[in-house]
Amino acid sequence: MALIELRKVSKRFGRLVVLNEVNLSIPEGQSLVVIGASGTGKSVLLKHIVGLLKPDGGEVYFDGKRVNQLSELQRFPIRTQFCVLFQMSALFDSMTVEDNVAFPLVEHTRKDREEIARIVQQKLAMVGLPDVGKKMPAQLSGGQRKRVALARAIAMDPRVILYDEPTTGLDPIRADVINELILKLKREIKVTSIVVTHDMHSAFKVGDRIVMLNEGKFIVDGTPADIQNSDNSLVQNFVKGEASEQDLASLDQAIE
Repeated sequence: MALIELRKVSKRFGRLVVLNEVNLSIPEGQSLVVIGASGTGKSVLLKHIVGLLKPDGGEVYFDGKRVNQLSELQRFPIRTQFCVLFQMSALFDSMTVEDNVAFPLVEHTRKDREEIARIVQQKLAMVGLPDVGKKMPAQLSGGQRKRVALARAIAMDPRVILYDEPTTGLDPIRADVINELILKLKREIKVTSIVVTHDMHSAFKVGDRIVMLNEGKFIVDGTPADIQNSDNSLVQNFVKGEASEQDLASLDQAIE
């Protein structure tokens, strides 16, 4: 049975149709990558999965239970099984690294101070930063901040991690460290991963499966090899980072 399932999910904002009867089934432990042009609804899709948005039509399930009709109070225990690695890390600048990682444990559990400190050290070690607990976020590099944010994301042992553009703003080497961490967490804690990215190197490395959103629908769904060999011109242009003939024609008209 799928851990996460969307059945004919639709969402529109005014006249703009963002999701159009989307179907998606994600088994537990899978690493799913979502690609697509800016504004195609990738973030809206994530918000439906985590329960921050309700669909205009269709059904959303988590672990076999329909969740899109639950109240905020009823959804809370389900939402704690998710965590998000935000694009810009979203660390609290006024807190030390260890206080940042401890934050969800302090807010949502009754663990004592010693237990929280043990978990914080364990999670920082897991992301390869065992000695930065006393530092402030401003003292860290961009890549280190991402890793601290990931340590905070896994502090409560989530079943699902949502990665929002995890390699944005990083040089290729630091970006690959994040890719390796995504793979490590999948191996070691068996987490289900959903990665939204424009970084195709990252997509092909971390994804068991890749889907592409376009005009409210998935236009491709397959393994990295399937995506690379797709005969869909939209998919190939995106994968190769090439402008379409339509885009080039519009530029020629602008010049004329």
